Amino acid sequence: MWNYAQLWTGIAKADPKRPAQIFGDLTYSWGEFHQRSNALAVDMAMAGLSHQSKVALYLYNCPEYLEGTFGAWLGGYVPVNTNYRYGPEEILYLFDNSDAEAVVFHAVFTDLIEQVRNRLPLVKRWYMVADESGNALPSWAVDYTSVVSQVHDDLVPSTPLSGDDMLFLYTGGTTGMPKGVMWRQEDLLSVLGRGGNAVLQVAPGESVEELIARITPGDKGTIALIACPLMHGTGQFSAFITLAMGGCVLTMPNRNFDPAKLWETVEKDSVNSIVIVGQAFAGPLLESLDANPGKWNLSSVVQMGSSGVMWSQENKEGLLEHIPQMFITDSFGSSEAVGMGGSVAAKGVPAKTAQFALGPNCVVFTEEGTRVVPGSGERGLVAVGGAIPMGYYKDEVKSAQTFRIFEGLRWTVPGDWAEVNADGTLHLLGRGSVCINTGGEKVFPEEVEECVKTHISVRDAVAVGIPDKRFGETICAVVEAEPGHEPDLGTLSDHVKSRLAAYKAPRNVVVVSTIGRAPNGKVDYKRLKKHAMDTLGVSE
Repeated sequence: MWNYAQLWTGIAKADPKRPAQIFGDLTYSWGEFHQRSNALAVDMAMAGLSHQSKVALYLYNCPEYLEGTFGAWLGGYVPVNTNYRYGPEEILYLFDNSDAEAVVFHAVFTDLIEQVRNRLPLVKRWYMVADESGNALPSWAVDYTSVVSQVHDDLVPSTPLSGDDMLFLYTGGTTGMPKGVMWRQEDLLSVLGRGGNAVLQVAPGESVEELIARITPGDKGTIALIACPLMHGTGQFSAFITLAMGGCVLTMPNRNFDPAKLWETVEKDSVNSIVIVGQAFAGPLLESLDANPGKWNLSSVVQMGSSGVMWSQENKEGLLEHIPQMFITDSFGSSEAVGMGGSVAAKGVPAKTAQFALGPNCVVFTEEGTRVVPGSGERGLVAVGGAIPMGYYKDEVKSAQTFRIFEGLRWTVPGDWAEVNADGTLHLLGRGSVCINTGGEKVFPEEVEECVKTHISVRDAVAVGIPDKRFGETICAVVEAEPGHEPDLGTLSDHVKSRLAAYKAPRNVVVVSTIGRAPNGKVDYKRLKKHAMDTLGVSE
């Protein structure tokens, strides 16, 4: 049986003094990691949570995020990620949709929670994590630090821990409102390498017991700096991979990305692995190195990895000039489909953008369900089999659309189109829908459009993704104005930010005489995107 709580507990008992988490000047040992997480699990049990109750983590990157995850698993509960950029209605939807019974949140979100908590009757416990906001502990919450400071015997959950115990990973995807991807722990541990890492030459484990037996007291294990948010799959899964090897997860205290501070931290803590999300991180990191050649000792770095967003070949080559000993891993996957493909770049052999080796359980199918022949030039949908999620929580329709049967087997088909090159590698073409991927955040255009259209100056609007070197894509609002009005970017951007997460606000506005909808109300996104790019002078 593969279960994270059992694995991490075993590692903590095998070597309680080895570092598990670093956060600025704070270091928590594996023993402390387990003790604090167990105390949280005990409190949640006392609050009335039961087998597979949902625990929402509404936090910036911090040690409490992984403690909350570990604590939930120790109690037999389900961790639920929460996008801290969401507005009140989005938070309400996520907590309600996930049936959250406990919420661990940073103090800075107190005012937002106040707006919605009375509409969340299922929540039995609110745990406030103090932060620099200075917000006082509200009467309806408990102090997280006081809870995890207690020392308890190991919690024995009411139902034995199992490989069937879950994690929910909510993703914006391509359908507007977030969807909860249901991962069994056994499947997740399997697809994330079962304690192995090919780049670090660590073989997968044969069992939880065998992984625990690998732990040598006194070692510190791999140190991974997770620069991207733990609330997203890339950061979260990378942390799980590191901890499954008995390693240490380092997160940055600063909430605004600071490339110079990152390199300073890499040097100070002898970081081995750096996890980012594509060009939004990699561009500033390279600029910082170019501006300060040789300033930091980066000899400890052996790997830099990214997942989910395009990362340019030129940027990889530039980073390898500064850190020639490292490997760059670029993974193609999603919350629903881990291990679809990947590439590895090294000094002198950089990988090409959008070219991936197919994962071991990855196939490209035509819409009719036949396999695409390598080198045929035929386009198809990327599908991944093997260890895949159970579906979307409380959404049978969308589950049926994404988790499909081909060749008598169940596959995840998230909607990515690709060709298979003659050598068997995959050439990614993009998502078949009109989903916009901006800096790793997936934005559903209709959500932005409906918000923009509520402004007094707008008669009709469409949101399209404009290519951007740093963020992959940025949002452009193509707007048909009300007579006598001239919509401007600042006004419309502020209007969207007042209702939706800030990353969903447009960064450009293009005014047109008419959106040109068809009689059925549909729009030609391709035509409008081209018009916007031509107007803005942007090329692919």
